[in-house]
Amino acid sequence: MTRFVRWTALAAAAALLVGGCSGGSSDDGKGDGETGAATPSSKPSDTAAAAALPSSLTSQKLDWEGCKGTSDSPAPSSEWRCATLKVPLDWAKPEGKTIGLALIRAKARGDDRIGSLLFNFGGPGGSGVSMMPLYGATVSALRERYDLVSWDPRGVGGSEGVRCRSDKDIESAESIDATPDTAAEEAAYFQDATTFGKGCQKTAGELMAHVSTTDTARDMDLMRQVLGDSKMHYFGISYGTELGGVYAHLFPKNVGRLILDAVVDPSADTIGHAENQTRGFQRALDDYLKSTGQDPEQGTRKIAALLKDLDANPLPTGTSRELTQTLAVTGIVLPLYSKASWPTLTSALEAAEDGDGSELLTLADGYNERDTSGRYGTTTHSQRVISCLDDKQRPTAAETKKLLPRFEKLSPVFGAFLGWDTAGWCHDWPVAGQWDTPEVSAPGAAPVLVVGNTGDPATPYEGARKMADELGKGVGVELTWKGEGHGAYGSGSDCVDSTVNAYLLKGTVPKDGKVCS
Repeated sequence: MTRFVRWTALAAAAALLVGGCSGGSSDDGKGDGETGAATPSSKPSDTAAAAALPSSLTSQKLDWEGCKGTSDSPAPSSEWRCATLKVPLDWAKPEGKTIGLALIRAKARGDDRIGSLLFNFGGPGGSGVSMMPLYGATVSALRERYDLVSWDPRGVGGSEGVRCRSDKDIESAESIDATPDTAAEEAAYFQDATTFGKGCQKTAGELMAHVSTTDTARDMDLMRQVLGDSKMHYFGISYGTELGGVYAHLFPKNVGRLILDAVVDPSADTIGHAENQTRGFQRALDDYLKSTGQDPEQGTRKIAALLKDLDANPLPTGTSRELTQTLAVTGIVLPLYSKASWPTLTSALEAAEDGDGSELLTLADGYNERDTSGRYGTTTHSQRVISCLDDKQRPTAAETKKLLPRFEKLSPVFGAFLGWDTAGWCHDWPVAGQWDTPEVSAPGAAPVLVVGNTGDPATPYEGARKMADELGKGVGVELTWKGEGHGAYGSGSDCVDSTVNAYLLKGTVPKDGKVCS
């Protein structure tokens, strides 16, 4: 699996520190429950308008109690409480079968409470239950007027999370060449994709057709009602920006204060996203190389030569595992998510040049959520199930091969991997995709603040303007930060943080096009 998860820089930093992360847990039971609100104040504007929701959903009580930890993820402090929200499995049948969504919340500290502020940290496939307590200090100022709330979206972590293969099978698949050079390698690459999809289907069953971004946006509006909020206040990061845009399209009248940070380009299809990420990671690599005093073109050629050699001659790591070409690229990607991690990349590349692959393998394991005992997280499992239900495009091997020269020109380091990924990611997928690109137009919605970072590797800066334009005139308001890393808020810019805080806490909308240096 080579598609790079659109995830937060905070998650990347956590992966560097602990070598992987895993989903938290939630439970229902008796606690400080609260009653939900009334029926929706607006209907979705797309052709599949939801039916009126039964009171069993809109009036359900959330029983908040202490969050339970796992062997991989200790329970957060007592200020965080967990609950389970019931949502329809199939939003076309709201009176039918339900599933549970794991929620986490810390109540507002101040008396002048605005309401709930929902967070989605990206992926798709990231656990909000695990991430929210880690992000709490970053958004501490916002807790003065908001309850901080996040959740595991359907198909993720504690919300009917999907696991598509065993740890043993994941490790075995590390030997699959993600940039096949021969007919045998190509056959193995696509067979692995087929096997993965069948494993997802076996685990997820009927849920596999009901984990789309649109399904999750509908879940969010039910969450809003049950939490007792008349408007949706939301902080979406990375993939969470796409989810926020889809929500705004479906429920424009319910939009309160929405922040979209590290923005996914809503106009890009499957191939477009891959091209965007190829440009973005190469741009970040160039900036990293400049910071070390290297010429970006020469530095890129040196890394590409290392990867070419690894394709034929994997490096030893001091363990039974070797550093393959695919694992090396994954290891290079992780520290590019945060400028603070660039020194780690320097050390790992120097070690690899000296014949030691252990440091790049450790970075790859952090990205792949592999802990020291050989257990893997499931973020990429959920991501694949969600994104392959969203994305209609299914490029063939022949189509991808024609595109490879274009990808490799964009980046000799990342191009081939992301190019091949367009064909392999959803190859032979058991469920058809739903769209070419998401609809995010939101006429009549309140202003939405869209934050772009010029050095973002995973969601390149250009996507912020595309999102602001597609939301519509008077709705999308762009804020630019001339910085590095994935995401802008909480990354060291007082200008960004104060602008976002003023918007969320006071309702102050900045001028469209504001730039923070």
